[in-house]
Amino acid sequence: MMEQDESPPAPANPDAAAEAILAIAREIGPGRTLSPMDAAQKLIPGENWQRALPQIRRAAVELALQGRLMIYRKGKPVDPREFRGVYRLGLPRDE
Repeated sequence: MMEQDESPPAPANPDAAAEAILAIAREIGPGRTLSPMDAAQKLIPGENWQRALPQIRRAAVELALQGRLMIYRKGKPVDPREFRGVYRLGLPRDE
């Protein structure tokens, strides 16, 4: 008989996902990027962090649209409304 998964769902507060992303981004600083997995693990510590990935992606897109974050794919900035696949996140660079 299979046990029912009783792990908590991803936090409903979208600000929590944005803050998790920004906290790590500030720690590593401009010019470096973080994996969405890192932010998801900060949001939901333990083995169920994958449940936070959709929320992290939504928060990342919103932060990027506000100009507070950059989304990178293969090392290059991408349009937050149109990217697919593996991506990384970073603070905007002052160039």
